[in-house]
Amino acid sequence: MRRFRSFANILLAALLAVGLIGCNGSPAPSEGSDEHEHSEGDGHDHGDEHAHPSEGPHHGSLIELGNEEYHAELVHNEESGTVTIYLLDGHAEKPVAIIAPEITINVTYDGQGSQFKLPAVGATGGKAAEFASSDPAFAESLDTEGAEAQLVVTINGKQYRGSVAHDHEHDH
Repeated sequence: MRRFRSFANILLAALLAVGLIGCNGSPAPSEGSDEHEHSEGDGHDHGDEHAHPSEGPHHGSLIELGNEEYHAELVHNEESGTVTIYLLDGHAEKPVAIIAPEITINVTYDGQGSQFKLPAVGATGGKAAEFASSDPAFAESLDTEGAEAQLVVTINGKQYRGSVAHDHEHDH
């Protein structure tokens, strides 16, 4: 019995020692994880640490398409009376040209729906990243307080819908 108790104490002490040696206060990074030490500005990004742009390269409001797979930028030019949509990449930096003669924006206000088509501008080889309308009814519908607008566009065979949060503080 005494021999068994002595063996159990040694085994318990060994397990405790191994457990304490293995505990360094922080969990070990799992295999393939991106946890590693580095200094700021080490030349690479970490997935969830990117900034979400608030305005596009043409200083318009951004429309998220998909889970930030793409963006669209809405620019309302009061002087020329045009509303232009630019299709952009997931970082809202580079143009994304699509094969489409037009894109659609659906506007709902007070239970009534309207659909507006924005034709392609400057298409090259049937592809365009810029779409515009000079329809005053369209511009007015976007400016209507309480109106809800949704962009509908197909990119690489997949349909995307994005809520248009139009900035009512543009130049009048």
